[in-house]
Amino acid sequence: MTGMKDIRNVALVGHDGAGKTSLAEALLFRKKATGRLGSVASGQSNLDYDPDEVNRYTINLSTAPVEHNGKRINFIDTPGYADFIGDAVAGMYAAEIALFVVDAISGPQVLTDRLWNIAEEMEIPRAIIINQLDKERADFNATFETLREKYGDTLVPVQIPIGKEEDFHGVVNIIRMEAYMSKDGVKAERTEIPTDLATQVEAAREALCDRTVEADEELMMQFLEGERIGQEDLERLLALAIAGRKVIPVFVGSATNLVGISGLLDEIAAFFPYPSKHAPIELAGDKEGFAEFDQFDEFTGQVFKTLSDPYVGRLSFVKIFSGSITPGAEFVNSRTGKKERAPHLLRMIGKENVPIEGTVVAGDVIVIPKLNDTMTNDTLSTSGDITYADMPLPSPQYPVAIAAKTKADEDKLGSVLKSVVDEDPSLVMRRDEETRQTVINALGDTAIDVLLNKLKTRYNVEAELLPLRIPYRETVRKIAEAQGRHKKQSGGSGQFADCWLRLEPNPNGGYEFLDEIVGGRIPRQFIPAVDKGIQETMEGGVIAGYPFVDVKAAVYDGSYHSVDSNEMAFRTAARIGFKAAAEAANPVILEPMAELEITVPEEYTGAVMGDLPTLRGRVMGMDAAAPGWQTIKAIAPYAEVVNYTIHLRSLSQGTGNYTLKLEGYEQVPADLQEKIVSASKEEE
Repeated sequence: MTGMKDIRNVALVGHDGAGKTSLAEALLFRKKATGRLGSVASGQSNLDYDPDEVNRYTINLSTAPVEHNGKRINFIDTPGYADFIGDAVAGMYAAEIALFVVDAISGPQVLTDRLWNIAEEMEIPRAIIINQLDKERADFNATFETLREKYGDTLVPVQIPIGKEEDFHGVVNIIRMEAYMSKDGVKAERTEIPTDLATQVEAAREALCDRTVEADEELMMQFLEGERIGQEDLERLLALAIAGRKVIPVFVGSATNLVGISGLLDEIAAFFPYPSKHAPIELAGDKEGFAEFDQFDEFTGQVFKTLSDPYVGRLSFVKIFSGSITPGAEFVNSRTGKKERAPHLLRMIGKENVPIEGTVVAGDVIVIPKLNDTMTNDTLSTSGDITYADMPLPSPQYPVAIAAKTKADEDKLGSVLKSVVDEDPSLVMRRDEETRQTVINALGDTAIDVLLNKLKTRYNVEAELLPLRIPYRETVRKIAEAQGRHKKQSGGSGQFADCWLRLEPNPNGGYEFLDEIVGGRIPRQFIPAVDKGIQETMEGGVIAGYPFVDVKAAVYDGSYHSVDSNEMAFRTAARIGFKAAAEAANPVILEPMAELEITVPEEYTGAVMGDLPTLRGRVMGMDAAAPGWQTIKAIAPYAEVVNYTIHLRSLSQGTGNYTLKLEGYEQVPADLQEKIVSASKEEE
């Protein structure tokens, strides 16, 4: 049984195209965990196995476990595209360190910055590998300087490349002051440190010692007084400095040519934090606050990813936070309160699964198949008394209305969508009863494209997107009176009702009904029918079919027939009177307003603030966010910013993010009201 101190969980994160999956493939191949070196470019990756991934890029989190130097290292490969950033966050949540993969040509890109800020908020240790140094125009020094300018001077190179571009064939290990050469994927052999790198290597060693001694106050004082730090002390303290986020080690390599891969594995096994260094985990439910890692005496774990396999069924990726588990174990899902059983425990290499025999301890990452009532974020525990808070996933702000293309698929669509949404918390489904639409919220349009394709290929259900209906409201702006008269004679008993109504704006908001009848002009038993007729009419609106709000309605006069008057007649008369009074009371359409908090790098604040007035928005203020970032607070009509995700990406070169919530209603401009009324009539 592998002990907790022999486990390393490493999330591979970064911008799309930096080579995260290629790096994971190289690590697997180097440790002979796969029989071939998987290739993303040729569509032969072991980890990108979903058809959408083969045709596009990584869209799902996947695991790549290897054994090295007596350590089990669980690599978690994550997507590098904004629409699937939820899986990157989930991967970091399950890991003890995030290894950022950075392209040596392009340097840190949009998603690198965003994920870096998220990792900072999560207080997770970080490391960096500058990848693809064998490519044309690859430049280690320029890339490292850019990284250090962006992310601070805790970044320290622990490897220096030997050679450049196509001549990159080795690395200098700064920690051990050794050099290794490798060509054509052959295992690296130790060699002398090239003399032309001596000055750069010495400077890197000095910087590494300078940062590492911060983990020990006594040694730091000695170092500041001129004493050199010994090799044994350096290696002892480096793991502490990385776990304490005092040092961010920077590695170098080429995943496709396998240069630097063995050295990376060595240092991960030796210096990366093990699970007990995991940040405290937030609790929910009855036990609020935070739990230390392995605090509880029982098995607890949290599902950080769910996948559906056509052959195995539902697969739940679980991070074990305390205790241990064996195949066949029973536990309780704290959300449902139901008992579940683990028929098997698995390790996954892409889509390939390897059964686990024996006990798995806290800190490990496993997969449990066939937990049909379990979803992402669920807590599993022996007692069912412990609940971990949901992962800090980004809120999906991009809504679309979805419907089945054919009548035959209508009945299937709802259940199928639920299955897909249950797997992915970056998708949220709701049924809007007011607009009579099924709405999916995603992180962007690409996520919606993948969803539609998944419905078609996996479930054989074809769906289409419809224009999203905006939940407008109607109200009145002045006082008006009108008669509602209903008379019907059809040979037998007839129907008769007559009522006079007065409408006016309600300054207190909401609906208020006033009974001002005196002298029995309308019998008491029919007054509730007048009220009900008014409310029925308000539900369907008067000018464009939207609900009426914020109005006082008074019935102050009328007449009746002793035989032909009844409740139904007065409901009908009230509907007639309300419509007539509303049309005379300057009816207007109200639109929902959205409160926005938009966070962008400082260089894009001007573009975003200048654009908001074009969306009829108002800037309400601005606050500093992370260093170099600003948060703009604004109010805008929801109809103008319903698809703000795409708009903001264009304005900020993909760097910005935002939150949106509906807050109140305001009157729409007259020209827009005409368009809304016209569109409503066309739809009818």
